[in-house]
Amino acid sequence: MLTQKERDRLKVLHEVKQGHLTQIAAAEQLGISERWVREMVRRVRKRGDRAVVHGLRGKPSKRRWKAKVRDRAVAIYRKEYGDFGPTLAAEYLTEKHQITVSRETLRKSLIEAGVWKAKPRQVKEVHTWRPRRSCRGELVQWDTSIHDWLEGRSREPLKLIAMIDDATSELFACFVSEDSTAEHMRVLRCYLERNGRPLAFYTDKAGLFRVNARRKGYSEERTEEGESQIGRALRELGIELIHAHSPQAKGRVERCFGTLQDRLVKGLRKAGVRSLAEANRYLEKVFLPAWQKRFRRAPASPVDAHRPAAERQDLDSTLSHVENRRVANNYTVSWDGKAYQIPREAVRPGLRSSWVRVEGRLDGTVWARIGEQAMELRRCEPALPEVKLKTPADVRRDYNRGGKSAWMKDFDLKTGPPDWAVAQAVRRAG
Repeated sequence: MLTQKERDRLKVLHEVKQGHLTQIAAAEQLGISERWVREMVRRVRKRGDRAVVHGLRGKPSKRRWKAKVRDRAVAIYRKEYGDFGPTLAAEYLTEKHQITVSRETLRKSLIEAGVWKAKPRQVKEVHTWRPRRSCRGELVQWDTSIHDWLEGRSREPLKLIAMIDDATSELFACFVSEDSTAEHMRVLRCYLERNGRPLAFYTDKAGLFRVNARRKGYSEERTEEGESQIGRALRELGIELIHAHSPQAKGRVERCFGTLQDRLVKGLRKAGVRSLAEANRYLEKVFLPAWQKRFRRAPASPVDAHRPAAERQDLDSTLSHVENRRVANNYTVSWDGKAYQIPREAVRPGLRSSWVRVEGRLDGTVWARIGEQAMELRRCEPALPEVKLKTPADVRRDYNRGGKSAWMKDFDLKTGPPDWAVAQAVRRAG
């Protein structure tokens, strides 16, 4: 059977053969050279209308997947990669089993074997497309994914904190034990020391990143939005913090989590990871390099927008829990319900009753910034109160001031054990 294109070509060639059309005009209509028109006319005269059909039609391709290799790949997939998609399975077959195959060829073979079912396309809500930023470090999307990453192999729940560059899709991630401000600051510090300070971070409106205002009707007065500890730290570092109004607005990191919850979970399973330390080791040594190779793309501009990170001491101060405290008359400040002593060398006129910046740092130490100087504070150990026994004369003198009570008559302190203790001791011995 001839296709419509082949029928149109055959008509023009017949016009040339009958002399109704010149070879130059036929070449212009068909979009080919005059030499190829002459060759096609010669073939039609020799072989008939079938000359316009490609000679390889209906013949098996010499590059086709051999049945033996296909059956082996399908058997491996059934045994080891039953819940893998065709794309990821093709990568594992190439890397682990030296079977090179495209994802589409593998997908068709798996569908024919009945081990993979094509998923129906889901019509999603259309959102306005936003182009990527042009420079690396211009915008970094930051979020946390709570998922069963180890599939129950560990009692310790893991959370994944991820930062993905908007221009290049370069990924930085770390497993943590809890979704807290301290853990986010530790991950942020690792990112800053490795890459420098980006121009902006793009996050959601979680309480870690922003103190949300109360809604109308919740209270009589509507409170204003406050600044969280992470927001304060980014402000001091000169990094802009942008809050997304919907999950679709930060779609790059959301789609990243979808990929990680498929690829990373299966990679951790194949590596036999069972703890937080092993998970971070696999993530750093194996998965992230593979991610950068597979998904990282070149930015539109070669300029790196990252700026040098702050000094180590400045990072220690900035990436901490900061609050203002009033100095007591004995030059102590209260922190977490405990008293901390300001060093003697930092005492200066006007320090008492003034406000100082107190920093609870990530290493557990407490520091105070007095003027331009930061110094570590020492916790005041609670002293045991001194017990002073009053003499009988003191007791009588105290109660004689207001009149001695009847039950205090003939009261006298004894240095030995009380009478009931002596009686019990005699009773046990007798």
